[in-house]
Amino acid sequence: MDWPHNLLLLLAISIFLGLGQPRSPKGKKKGQGRPGPLALGPPQVPLDLVSRVKPFARMEEYERNLAEMVAQLRNSSEPAPKKCEVNLQLWLSNKRSLSPWGYSINHDPSRIPADLPEARCLCLGCVNPFTMQEDRSMVSVPVFSQVPVRRRLCPQPPRPGPCRQRAVMETIAVGCTCIF
Repeated sequence: MDWPHNLLLLLAISIFLGLGQPRSPKGKKKGQGRPGPLALGPPQVPLDLVSRVKPFARMEEYERNLAEMVAQLRNSSEPAPKKCEVNLQLWLSNKRSLSPWGYSINHDPSRIPADLPEARCLCLGCVNPFTMQEDRSMVSVPVFSQVPVRRRLCPQPPRPGPCRQRAVMETIAVGCTCIF
């Protein structure tokens, strides 16, 4: 076959596979349309499933995950790390970082959940990736994030009454990073 026949064959295959179909312009979404006779499999599931979940279900799952992490911290047979060292054999990112950190439990009885895992930097400096020794020309600093919690609001002792709860965002350290 010479090249015009190869080109014609390639064009026929691309048309058959649908590669030559026009695409929708940017910014405009294609409508669902009717499924054709070749549409196999289950109907398309919307990608935005998270927004369809009830908000309280997501909060319950979030609080359950936090409680599991706190339980793992409490039940850990590993001694709390106090040394500035990197362990490349572990899969835990907090031990493989050039600014390693450990976790402690931040306890506040007026908060739900009362216990939150909080990161604390193990090094003043950062670990030099070439020597694997602490380098104090850089500084390890905590990375903070806001997490949703509920606060118990109870009336002061002279006034009786039920406690209320209010959702608030609390800032906690979630890891550490190096800065110059």
